[in-house]
Amino acid sequence: MKSIFVFLVTLLFTFNSIPGKAQEILTLENAVRIALEKNYDIKLVTNDLVIDRNNVSRANAGMLPTLGANITNNNNIQTGRQTRQTGLQEFNNVKSSNTSYGTDLNWTIFDGFRMFARYEQLKELEKLGDAELKQTILTTLGNVISTFYELVNQQQQLRAYDSAIIISRLRVQTAQNRFTIGKAARLEVLNARVDLSTDTTNLVQQQALYRNTQIRLNEILGRDVNIVFSVPNDLFIDNKLALGSLSDLAHQQNPALKVALVNKKIAELDLKQVRANRYPTIGVTSGYTFNRSQSALGFATQANNRGFNYGLSASVNIFNGFLQRRNEQNAETLIQSAQLQFEKADLAIKSQLASAYQTYVTSLTLVTLEENNQKIAKQNLNITLDKYRLGSIAPVEFRDAQLNYLNARVRFNNAQYVAKLAEISLKEIAGDLNL
Repeated sequence: MKSIFVFLVTLLFTFNSIPGKAQEILTLENAVRIALEKNYDIKLVTNDLVIDRNNVSRANAGMLPTLGANITNNNNIQTGRQTRQTGLQEFNNVKSSNTSYGTDLNWTIFDGFRMFARYEQLKELEKLGDAELKQTILTTLGNVISTFYELVNQQQQLRAYDSAIIISRLRVQTAQNRFTIGKAARLEVLNARVDLSTDTTNLVQQQALYRNTQIRLNEILGRDVNIVFSVPNDLFIDNKLALGSLSDLAHQQNPALKVALVNKKIAELDLKQVRANRYPTIGVTSGYTFNRSQSALGFATQANNRGFNYGLSASVNIFNGFLQRRNEQNAETLIQSAQLQFEKADLAIKSQLASAYQTYVTSLTLVTLEENNQKIAKQNLNITLDKYRLGSIAPVEFRDAQLNYLNARVRFNNAQYVAKLAEISLKEIAGDLNL
């Protein structure tokens, strides 16, 4: 009997595996790699950035001329009569045709500097797409890492519940043996079985929660949601983060701030384009055409001509019902709004950083406290196990010690998980989410 106790106690404190068949062990590095390759949000935003980059061209800004070629061919078959000085002339099914082709060139050489502002705006839109991609990657990796450590925490909870079942089974067996030799009442056996059922229910519920989290992580990774895997048990907490350095990093690297800054620059370039309407627009045109016509009627039955043409055009808005003034005022208001958006984003980041850091510091303290509580609960359970083996304590006291240790383990695991989440949140806000 003593050897059984030793074996079970050893299992209780050194149990280090999740029940189930051999399966993939997903490391955090692999999870991040898969997310970068397959996550749909990252793919979609990457495509948007490709379009932004393709749009950065002088032609798209209207700085280059356009050159086109055209050809036209028209044919007619006519029936009728004409009265000429020579007399009446009738004609039936007379065919005539006209063919023309050539090239046209149009080039706006001055538009009030709108084309240059537009070109700079296209560059800023590319920067905006790049910042949005970084923000999407950062958010996605934050979700991957948080969900990954949620699985680590749930694995640890599974071990805690599994250990509780091992002890409850031992208690049922011991109570049954005591009842068989007449040293315990049947009520003690029934109470032990009820507690075993309760522990089993907790384990089943935890297993369902664990599986749902696996499915959620597979979805974030953009892969088959039915893949079953486990994660390593390590949960290292970086306890050396400093608010000052995190604040500096956030100010330099946070993608949300970069997005706000680029949006302000885009609004300023919009104003330049609106002001360009105050200047004249000057363009040049040129082309070369060839024309040939044939007709059985009329004085000339065939004509050919070709030639080069060129010209200069200019236009300026003199009065449009004060729309120009209104458009400029609207553009200036949009710049002010962009500045307010930047200040709002800056304040929100400072608030999030301060709140997350407070949670981080508190969580580190709780981790230390709960670790000590777990050690004390473990010592208490060891002593209670020995007494229970000797039959010197009541079953209720044994159950209390068992629950105290189980709850201490769960609280310690949760404290570690919350501290890790706070660490991830801080690094995500700082834009420095390294592994």
